[in-house]
Amino acid sequence: MVRVFYRMNSARCKSLTRLDGKTVIVTGASAGIGKEAARDLARRGARIILACRNLEKAQRVAEEITTDTWNHNVVVRELDVSDLDSVRKFAKEILTTEEHLDILINNAGMAGHPKREVTHDGLELTMATNHYGHFLLTNLLLKLLKKSAPSRIIVVSSVMHKFCTKLDPEDLNFEKKYYSFFSSYNQSKLCNVLFTLELADRLKGVGVTANCLHPGAVATDISARGGHILYFLQNIGLKLIGKGQVTEGQRRWTPCQEL
Repeated sequence: MVRVFYRMNSARCKSLTRLDGKTVIVTGASAGIGKEAARDLARRGARIILACRNLEKAQRVAEEITTDTWNHNVVVRELDVSDLDSVRKFAKEILTTEEHLDILINNAGMAGHPKREVTHDGLELTMATNHYGHFLLTNLLLKLLKKSAPSRIIVVSSVMHKFCTKLDPEDLNFEKKYYSFFSSYNQSKLCNVLFTLELADRLKGVGVTANCLHPGAVATDISARGGHILYFLQNIGLKLIGKGQVTEGQRRWTPCQEL
């Protein structure tokens, strides 16, 4: 009953607005929310850039989307948002090859890592993946987004940001305070929200809209490899009641807000 109630009442994007001629970047588009968002936008005619870490997996997804939507303007570009060098390289390629960028969807993310790990940049892994990488990427592409106005920046956050009750800007990498997978994820999602709010304020009047969103409970694999019993239970819960891909004839929905 809970599954039926949630799936019947949870929000879904059903827009059929055409996006022909628009260029869209979706980070983390090889699975889950990013994949379905890319599929939906490709169906509406957009040029889709799948920005992914695993190129082989992303290429299979690109071919699947092309077959499903008849949109042959779906391309794959390498991006690991946890690696700032990768972010800079990706952004440089986009600025060199793309004349305009109409929608940037900062979707890539991970569940909080069971143990504190740092990237080669010295950043806590969950924060680097969920926030720092997208912060840098957005700022590097901001000039192109302004040039392409009206354009949009969409940041996938989570209602879990409400569980971050204290934020210390001097210790975002958990070098002093106690680390837990729960606190790292919640903090990264709060940073998503705060970043988007500040960005939206600074972009007033330039034709670039910035929004963040909570996608709801979606049946993805984000918790499947968390390595903790709570992630195991969460994964079961998401599979039981979470929103998933739905076919309506040849049309699919994507769990995101109106773009």
